[in-house]
Amino acid sequence: MIVIGIDPGSRFTGYGVIKKRGQELEHLASGRINASRAKTFIERLEIIYGGLTSVLGQFPVDQAAVESVFVARNAMSTIKLGQARGVALLALSHAKLELNEYAPTLIKQAVTGRGRASKDTVGQMVRVHLGLRGELAEDAADALAVAICHCQAFDFQRRLE
Repeated sequence: MIVIGIDPGSRFTGYGVIKKRGQELEHLASGRINASRAKTFIERLEIIYGGLTSVLGQFPVDQAAVESVFVARNAMSTIKLGQARGVALLALSHAKLELNEYAPTLIKQAVTGRGRASKDTVGQMVRVHLGLRGELAEDAADALAVAICHCQAFDFQRRLE
């Protein structure tokens, strides 16, 4: 099973693609779509959509997971995040992928064992889970954490059935 995890953002959208074979997870790709240099917000959304569409075209993705919305202190930031997230959902819909959403605390719990773990801890544990070395952009690490969380939830759901 190949899973894409997405960490939406209006400036940087992280993505992570992993392959699950039994209990083993393999890192296939990860990165971030940089929309921060766009002249307008609409251009940012176009860049995010195009970047995700490109990634989805490179891998035979079976499952998709996205971090659910959280409310920021700044209302405009929350609105922009929601719009960027909507564009990510549209890209998944066009790729005929079912949406799976996970709260930030659940993602952190799945990857680190603590729902309030720091970004650094999440990044470190993602590297451990996937056997990665070296630097990993924060957005990419968060997206890989979303994908790892989905793999765990998928296994749990299958055991329940």
